Amino acid sequence: MTVHDRWLLRTDTTTYVVTLGGDDRWAELAAWGPHGVEDGPSPMDWSRRTHFIVPADAAPAEYIPYGLRPFTGADLVASRPGADLVASRPGGDRGSWWRFTGATQDGDRALRLEFADDVLELRTTLRYETVPGTDVVLRWTELTCTGETEVRLERFDSAAVNVPVQGGARLTYLAGQWSQEFQLKHVELERGRFEMESTQGSAGHAYHPWLAVQDAAAPAAGTTPTYGIALEWSGNWRITADAEPGGAVRVRAGRVPHEGAVRLAPGATLVTPRLACAFSPDGLDGLARVWHRYERHLTGERIHRPRKVLYNSWEATGFDVDAAGQLELAKTAADLGAELFVVDDGWFTGRADDTGGLGDWDPDPAEFPGGFDRFVEDVRALGMDFGLWVEPEGISPRSRLYAEHPEWVYRFEGRPATLVRNQLLLDLGREDVQDFVIGTLDRLLGSYAISYLKWDMNRPPTERGRPGHPAGPDPERQDLDAAHVAGYLRVLDHLRTAHPHVTVEGCAGGGARVEHATLARTDVMWPSDNTAPMDRLRVQYGYLHAHAPHTMSSWVTDAPGVFDPRPRSLAFRFVNSIAGVLGIGADIRHWTPQQRAEASGWIARYKEIRDIVHHGEVSLLGSPADPTCGIQYEEPGGARLVVTAWNTGPLDGAPLVPGRAARLRLRGLRPEAGYADTATGTRYSGAYLLHSGLPFAWTTGHDAELTVLARQ
Repeated sequence: MTVHDRWLLRTDTTTYVVTLGGDDRWAELAAWGPHGVEDGPSPMDWSRRTHFIVPADAAPAEYIPYGLRPFTGADLVASRPGADLVASRPGGDRGSWWRFTGATQDGDRALRLEFADDVLELRTTLRYETVPGTDVVLRWTELTCTGETEVRLERFDSAAVNVPVQGGARLTYLAGQWSQEFQLKHVELERGRFEMESTQGSAGHAYHPWLAVQDAAAPAAGTTPTYGIALEWSGNWRITADAEPGGAVRVRAGRVPHEGAVRLAPGATLVTPRLACAFSPDGLDGLARVWHRYERHLTGERIHRPRKVLYNSWEATGFDVDAAGQLELAKTAADLGAELFVVDDGWFTGRADDTGGLGDWDPDPAEFPGGFDRFVEDVRALGMDFGLWVEPEGISPRSRLYAEHPEWVYRFEGRPATLVRNQLLLDLGREDVQDFVIGTLDRLLGSYAISYLKWDMNRPPTERGRPGHPAGPDPERQDLDAAHVAGYLRVLDHLRTAHPHVTVEGCAGGGARVEHATLARTDVMWPSDNTAPMDRLRVQYGYLHAHAPHTMSSWVTDAPGVFDPRPRSLAFRFVNSIAGVLGIGADIRHWTPQQRAEASGWIARYKEIRDIVHHGEVSLLGSPADPTCGIQYEEPGGARLVVTAWNTGPLDGAPLVPGRAARLRLRGLRPEAGYADTATGTRYSGAYLLHSGLPFAWTTGHDAELTVLARQ
């Protein structure tokens, strides 16, 4: 809809309104929130009077260049390299000055706004698109060099998001490190700047390309308007939030070129990554449900593929992989009810440890003397699918591949190569390297009955150069980060097209590559290498704020806590893993008959309720910092609820008041409806569960519970 240069975009329950500002030199946000938010004066409206800054610095601009916004943070910094300038043109100015050239709108679902800089000869197109079935607006930018001389792009964010807050912003973000990913953090930003980024060629362990914004004066939970962004990019990225003069909060997000700038050739167009923008009136919990619906949309038809119970042999055997030992594990896993057996690292030639083998993707004949195909069929004869771990981007200096193609790795000529985890990184931006990886995966998937592939990445890029060129940026191809991402996505797209039956798990030393570009092309993600129960509970709590449970691979293991060594029961570990996609990684050969019987029971229960967990509406009940916390999953239509709950306090279970049960108040139920526990038959009213809560009588040895409630 267009009214006097005002454009409305509508999602399922929200409206996003854009207008022109600054004498039509930029676009501004007018309103964003539930349907009807556009009826009335814009909460972003401002007096247009400024002191010591220009009007564009105070405007709620959707996207704006440095030339127009010189003081408070621009989204685009562009110039024409001085040495390449035509003599009659101004030289080397780091700025752009726009004029509006037109708009194209497709109903209330898509919008294009075009701006031109006739001196710099750069066209900027702002793109908007809503996502059916969700409350997400996708935004990105297209930059086209319209002249005969290249343009230099120093900063080119995907979009800027303005948030109408009153008393400063409460920012919620996900931070951590290896084995401690997705830790939920908060910061209040009354004035100033908050920034996070990754320059590791991936989303990274330290920060996650996701941010939620609320008014600092409002409560964090409940019916609090909450805005969120997530960047769809598998390489370097940056998110910047500014609490600006006058109380406005403006968030910019985009990719970061590894070389500091990108040169845009005449006639070329650079398309930025998509930025998903989400809104919920129901706090962080409601925003999480928006992201879950969006990721079910990204998964497409694959969402209907059951996430099978897997057994992964890594924590049981490490690199010590041989046919006999793996089959022993497979037989035990099959008896427990596992549906998929995955052989992790160590199955290929030269891989006795992490110093060799990467790149030579052939099963080790010494460890599989009867042939790898026979081994795979022996596993499948047990009634399980078969899966395999690979790290296609990694290469070992001692490998045959490196001896044949040393030019395929990132390194600078005349400089020492840096080893990370005793390996180098293939330049996946090269088409011949992409073809090699595609050919390798096609050969493995075509030669053996493999239905599951775990793609790992354990080595971030360091020296991003190509052999034959001096140290420093490649003079022939500067945008190496984007080239690597494009190659990575090309391989994943090939897997989806050529091998649609294969389930793909994404992993990068744990959760360092979890973002929407990867999620759209994979089926599950590995959030962290840390599988210890209390540690993992915190990882998963943060993960589920940003990502859907059907994408969260979670294992039951024997590992003690890394950061929290308190022991937890087998029930605690199973309920924790059932909260996402259940897997087992323990050395089950040493489990007692009682443990195996208990595990079989939990696996059977998971199979009964996994559709609710993976397709239901999620409510996060408390946090791991609380003595009792849990997750509620409501089946579409509300006929059944699954509640997973954990006692995170002392193992003796002693209540604060002797004899009083711990309780979790459920959410979103019909107060007048009745709900029955399908295991015990206990009946509750919806009002009781909403007000008094579902009771849990924690005792010694009973530190977790899974409850299924059926609506009467």
